[in-house]
Amino acid sequence: MKSLFALLLVMICLGQAQAGEAQPLTRNEAVEQRMLALTRNLRCLVCQDESLAASQADLARDLRNEIRTMMENGRSNPQIVAYLVHRYGNYVRYQPPFDAETAVLWVGPFVLLVVGLGFLLVYIRRRGSQQDLPLDAAQIERAKQLLADAGVKGAQ
Repeated sequence: MKSLFALLLVMICLGQAQAGEAQPLTRNEAVEQRMLALTRNLRCLVCQDESLAASQADLARDLRNEIRTMMENGRSNPQIVAYLVHRYGNYVRYQPPFDAETAVLWVGPFVLLVVGLGFLLVYIRRRGSQQDLPLDAAQIERAKQLLADAGVKGAQ
């Protein structure tokens, strides 16, 4: 048992001796800053509510590396965004452009608001125009009987 523990301890020490310091992802700080600025405005396709810059998902890491490579190869930000939109659709953008494909996203909430307000207005008007009809003698007697059966005081 002691020899097994000693062997395990030696293996751990050897593993730590071989571990080196992590290399930076890019040697160019300007590319890194540009990549972070661009990816803050792009949506992570896995996390869905997190930016590509903040996400720790494997796909987000791969996309950030791909964006770095494109930047180092001289591609502009609009070219990179166009590539990502072509590959993944407008969903990758936090603010998709207004076009035929995304018109429902931009106009839909306002249409729903107007329709909802219309229904509310019709409901209020109909409710206000209804008059309460007085109860006849038979209905009053039936209500008193039900209250008396339920044991409510003052029903008589």
